[in-house]
Amino acid sequence: MSNSSLSIVFMGTPEFAVASLDALVKSRHEVLAVVTAPDRPASRGLKLQQSAVKEYALQHDLPVLQPEKLKDESFINELKKLNPDLIVVVAFRMLPEVVWKLPKYGTINLHASLLPNYRGAAPINWAIINGEEITGVTTFFINQVIDKGNVLMCKQVNIDEDDNAGSLHDKLMSGGADLLIQTVDSIADDNHSKGTSQDNLERDYSLEQLKPAPKIFKADCKIDWNKPAKEVRNFIRGLSPYPAAWTEIANKEGKKLVMKIFASEVKPDIVLPPGKLNVVDSIHIYIGCKDVAVEITKLQLEGRKTMPVADFLRGFRLEEEGYSIKM
Repeated sequence: MSNSSLSIVFMGTPEFAVASLDALVKSRHEVLAVVTAPDRPASRGLKLQQSAVKEYALQHDLPVLQPEKLKDESFINELKKLNPDLIVVVAFRMLPEVVWKLPKYGTINLHASLLPNYRGAAPINWAIINGEEITGVTTFFINQVIDKGNVLMCKQVNIDEDDNAGSLHDKLMSGGADLLIQTVDSIADDNHSKGTSQDNLERDYSLEQLKPAPKIFKADCKIDWNKPAKEVRNFIRGLSPYPAAWTEIANKEGKKLVMKIFASEVKPDIVLPPGKLNVVDSIHIYIGCKDVAVEITKLQLEGRKTMPVADFLRGFRLEEEGYSIKM
């Protein structure tokens, strides 16, 4: 078995990508440079904020490139000077062909689903929202179509009943880093690996089984209380902690507030009309769904901190002030 080393340019931005970058730095391979998003103004002070990947790169003395446009001639020339064997992409932008075709062995991506299922920007969220019990991570070659290149390796990860988007993110982040190293090692040891066409993999799915994972916007996060309680709970945990499922409440005077909901439990023995809010013993909030109710266990009211429901109800009298769900 070969122990050859590849020279790599790593591209990524959020925390999810850091575990993979760290694994590469600690591997037998050489990380020549890191490409990440430009610093952006953040928070109320609009102070420039570095990406999680940039912070890691600087801590480990890795050269950092932050192009505004990936087709800029100066950026392309920098990549050509680096002359990497391989580009590795984890949670980054769509690459132009001039970039992903540049390395000797091509460009690979780590995706947080079992491709060809859940192609798109939000595979972790959608897998939970749709009630999946198994998901995974996949490495594949980048080509002209987003998330459709030849698959190299994949690894299954179980979705537990109490997982939310945050906990599943962490599972896939860790499992993805391991899979990425296996993939890069394999490419180094067998330069002729072309992977498996996703067209062939799609034949194992019916049209109903093959689900997309489009980007999620705020409007998409509004809870539909006319759905069954289990679907509502999956929706809440699939968006927790970010971007967060929400509903709107209003009092008798018409004052409206947005309530983000981060955790809930199905209550099969409690039946309420869809959207009916019921406070019990000043420590429980039940909301009716299509079949039975859910109990809200963690929430955040507009302008306030995230907190358990019992703590929230000590400082905010929902029923006394006449608040109800605005459907």
